[in-house]
Amino acid sequence: MAGTPRTLRAMNDRAALDLLLEHGQLSRTRIGKLTGLSKPTASQLLARLEAAGLVLAGGTTEGRPGPNAQLYEVNPAAGYAAGLDVTPERILAAVADITGRTIGSYELPTPGRRTGTPVVQQVTDALDGALKAAGLVRADVHRLVIGTPGAFDPGTGRLRYASHLPGWHTPALLGELAAALPMPVEYENDVNLVAVAEQRLGAARGHDDFVLLWNEGGLGAALVLGGRLHRGWTGGAGEVGFLPVPGTPLVRQVTKANSGGYQELAGSQAVPRLARELGIDDIPSGPYAEVAAALVARAAHSEDPAHQQLLETYATRLATGLASLVSVLDPELVVLSGASLTAGGERLRALVQSELAELAAARPHLVVGDVREQPVLRGALESALAATRDEVFDTSR
Repeated sequence: MAGTPRTLRAMNDRAALDLLLEHGQLSRTRIGKLTGLSKPTASQLLARLEAAGLVLAGGTTEGRPGPNAQLYEVNPAAGYAAGLDVTPERILAAVADITGRTIGSYELPTPGRRTGTPVVQQVTDALDGALKAAGLVRADVHRLVIGTPGAFDPGTGRLRYASHLPGWHTPALLGELAAALPMPVEYENDVNLVAVAEQRLGAARGHDDFVLLWNEGGLGAALVLGGRLHRGWTGGAGEVGFLPVPGTPLVRQVTKANSGGYQELAGSQAVPRLARELGIDDIPSGPYAEVAAALVARAAHSEDPAHQQLLETYATRLATGLASLVSVLDPELVVLSGASLTAGGERLRALVQSELAELAAARPHLVVGDVREQPVLRGALESALAATRDEVFDTSR
């Protein structure tokens, strides 16, 4: 069906805005070449977007060969989005302008069961801290995405698979948060958000079918099939820490134990235990995720036999659980993410790839994740920004 002139203009507007987001400042001539539009049409498009407050004139091509040309860029103030990364220990909050630049952030300590502050107040306090740093107020934010361990069951609205997150399991929580905040709020599993960050900014760019294996505070996975996150019937797809695997006793009533066979075999807490079994004495102290990352990083750069054995055994354990995933899903790519995996770098990746080739018929390519700095928070921002851009950039209304 032929599009109406209004629809075609809106499509061209969006194409130009996406190009400006991707490339930064562009001239009218360059936009015309990239979109295939004539110079008059590109000029009309830019004038329309500038009048709508979506683009700004941002300098000229001074210093380049030929006449100076006006450059255009997306107006950063056209819209704002926010993201939260929630753990039992803290809530990280950040606000980004519509170009994706983080303009304010805040960390709110939430020390587990010792805090008496209601969850709604924790969320609003964290968000307000980031907004204050950005010089904004709540009404300026178009959308908020909150990342948590586990997932909110779409059938009941209750958080599942995250018994270690106190205060987040009351059935009225989502309604209370909706009443307290003026913007639309979405909730997503934290590992799913890491996959969003890797798909848009990192190692999974251009890939529509991949598995992301995460190992930090907990062991989990995100599944992207046909370019979309697969969440499952109750939001629990990817909760692979509960997966029964060879090498550990069966864990029964896994949701009460908040653990399972794969978590016990290859989770971060298993790494220092394995190091002690191998006679490695200089084990650092601290949270087990940090300890595991330190031990894996050291082993990846050591020629000591005990450290080599640690890395090889850890790789075998990781591949044991991955074999079940890739046998069922046959993904194009597996991304290794989380500090307990990225600390091993290329050496650990190659060992896991080799072991997986022995244990599964599928042959996905393994890569180490690129988004290392607060990947859950970055994914929350990217998810919120995608919806915000769809809303703000819609010039067909």
